[in-house]
Amino acid sequence: MSNGLALLEKKLEQFLAYCESLRAENRALRSRVAKMEEERQTLIAKIESTRSRLETLMEKIPADAE
Repeated sequence: MSNGLALLEKKLEQFLAYCESLRAENRALRSRVAKMEEERQTLIAKIESTRSRLETLMEKIPADAE
C-alpha cells in the first residue's frame, strides 16, 4: 500500500512541477506579448507620422498643366 502512495506522491510532484513550468512559460509569453504590443503601437505612430508628412509633401507638388 505504501508503494502505491509513494508512486502517487511522485506523480503528484511531477504534475505540480509541470504546472509551475506552464505558469512560468505563461508569464514569459504574456511579457513578450506586452512588449510586442508596445512595439506595434510605436510602429503605428511612425507609420501615421510618415503618412502625414508624405501627404504634406504631395500637397506641395504642383499639379500637371494639361
